[in-house]
Amino acid sequence: MDSWRSGVAPAVLYGKVSGGHGLAVRARLVVAAGWLGALVCLAIAPEALADVPPWLNPATAPVLLIPDIETDPDSGNTFGIMPTWLKSNEKGDITRILSTDFYRNSYFGAGIGGSIFDFLSLDSQWYVGGDIEERVERQLDTRYESGRRRLDPWSFTARVNYDRVGTPRFFGIGNNTTLADQTNYTSETELVDLTPGWNITPHWQLAYTLRFQNVDVFPGSLPHITSIQNRFGAAYALGDNREVYNRLMLLYDTRNDLTAPTSGVELAAYTGYASLEGYDAQYQSAGFDGRGYLPIGTRTVLAAHMALRYQLDAHHLPFWAYSSLGGETSIIDGPGALRGYGNGRFTDRNSFVFNFELRQTIATLNAASSHIDVELTPFMDAGRVFHLTSTNPFTQLHYVGGVGFRGVARPFVVGYVDIGVGDEGVAVFTGINYPF
Repeated sequence: MDSWRSGVAPAVLYGKVSGGHGLAVRARLVVAAGWLGALVCLAIAPEALADVPPWLNPATAPVLLIPDIETDPDSGNTFGIMPTWLKSNEKGDITRILSTDFYRNSYFGAGIGGSIFDFLSLDSQWYVGGDIEERVERQLDTRYESGRRRLDPWSFTARVNYDRVGTPRFFGIGNNTTLADQTNYTSETELVDLTPGWNITPHWQLAYTLRFQNVDVFPGSLPHITSIQNRFGAAYALGDNREVYNRLMLLYDTRNDLTAPTSGVELAAYTGYASLEGYDAQYQSAGFDGRGYLPIGTRTVLAAHMALRYQLDAHHLPFWAYSSLGGETSIIDGPGALRGYGNGRFTDRNSFVFNFELRQTIATLNAASSHIDVELTPFMDAGRVFHLTSTNPFTQLHYVGGVGFRGVARPFVVGYVDIGVGDEGVAVFTGINYPF
């Protein structure tokens, strides 16, 4: 899932989150779209479902038949159906999500996919999924995490991913790029990401990340968007670029829950080194990421996030290796969330981002054999990218305001729909896990 601590892949790996039609969107809509639609009905008018047959009622159905309807202008129109099975334990906690997806996209044709989320315990979980479409797009993703609560001396996370996506955008390097600079490209990525962690105490961890990835960037697949090499030069379409990244991170974590925290902080300081074959380039990274959660009464949580990331001695890098802002998820040593813009909207060597949310529980109910909290969450994001380390990161910020709707099934699952408004219009994101 996106909030795993090992999530450090560059922006190119997130292309399907807000526009493509691969595994990330398929699996995440299982909870975000299906649950939240059902939860709204149950929370606002539970009597409306009183006479619905048990196999169609979200509270009792063994299989949720979730419509897959997307009209994202960046990725065409998608129509399909997602049969979804939810398994719960005797306490009503969801322990497994199994979904299949049958759909058709106006750009890439018919597609089929499936995914499994398995929550083995509070300490370990795994995920496997994939999909394939008639043209261009396909993905296979596997993730595993153990020692999440840091009660044992060691923790470990791993991810192996293959992803080919035809919808990513690139606007050029800098904080002031415009929509007129928009281009499309096709990316193909193979990634292995391994993170062992030494748990000094349950609150303190020293973690090492080793990442291998190969990123190929090809001309765009969308006929109505200028292809990347036509605006930025043929160098941006070069393929077969390999990166090896090493990172050391010190983490302090007092959150009371890893999935849906209501109190505590998570503070991370890191430094890394990367070498890139094909570009004969290298860079050093350094940064700080902080997240805090303050309860206000029994039904409201004030959540805040701030991250500052620098790339030092970075020369002749491919655009996908730079820092980036945009999309709905802030990841440690990775992209920052600006929920009024698409993924990778702003790109440069360094980045700053601030996110603020007021998570207000408005209803608690039973659905899909589990106890669900329904949240209404106004939020604000602000951030910028910049080239020189001497630049003041708190000036010339891009601002986003919006509101989120969340379904929280503790202790493992959060589904969300976030609607953000920025200078370039409205963006809508769905997903599993909180944005930060």
